[in-house]
Amino acid sequence: MVIPSVLPERPTAGTPFETGWPVRLADTDGNQRLRLDAIARYLQDIGFEHLDAVEDGDTHRGWVVRRTVIDVLKPIEFGERVTLRRWCSGLSTRWCNMRVQIAGDRGGLVETEAFLIHFGTESGLPARMSDRFMAPMLASTSEHRLRWKAALTDPAPPLDAPGVRVRPFPLRITDIDMLDHVNNSVYLSGVEEVLAEHDDLKSGPHRAIIEYVKPLKSGDDVELSAHRTGTALDIWFTVADETHAATRVMPL
Repeated sequence: MVIPSVLPERPTAGTPFETGWPVRLADTDGNQRLRLDAIARYLQDIGFEHLDAVEDGDTHRGWVVRRTVIDVLKPIEFGERVTLRRWCSGLSTRWCNMRVQIAGDRGGLVETEAFLIHFGTESGLPARMSDRFMAPMLASTSEHRLRWKAALTDPAPPLDAPGVRVRPFPLRITDIDMLDHVNNSVYLSGVEEVLAEHDDLKSGPHRAIIEYVKPLKSGDDVELSAHRTGTALDIWFTVADETHAATRVMPL
């Protein structure tokens, strides 16, 4: 199994990095629930705060998200104050799995895990993490030979296939980051667009998986292809029939 049905528990060794803030209006949907794209931004924010708190964090500023798993166990709502705890659940010398637990003070709970690749800011290539940087990560997990394996391998279906819904996903200037890439949280806003037609998938505990295949860039003509099979909803982000990201949402 590429992704376990239950994400790894908090380690008994070491202390997870912790921060928190209130859930604000711009983070929530019409039902006051914390959105998936807001969760993705939270993961970015705690990641940068964590870098400021660890040794050699200043020399490890380049990261690319390869996959994010979001388990919404109980929705977090507007006005809750959330505590975020972050720790490593597996690593190699150039990439790692980072767990973030998001717990609301009124009982909301979201568990996440992201596969992150460390890149050299000058070389633009995957780069080895320093021993000092890896030391607390090694202490929190026994998985020290982490390898990448895709979980979402189904190709995007033909646009005219039965049951496939296709819609444009126009990019905005505010979606683009300093590398001329679409920020990874923006993809989750597209997932929210499609999920608006599948309320049953959000009515109980559910899991969203997104795997980033190829960066979207400014000027790309993006389409979302969605296909529902039973209780699973698959979404592909495509440009000229080439998949740039794949997503699956399903009940837990």
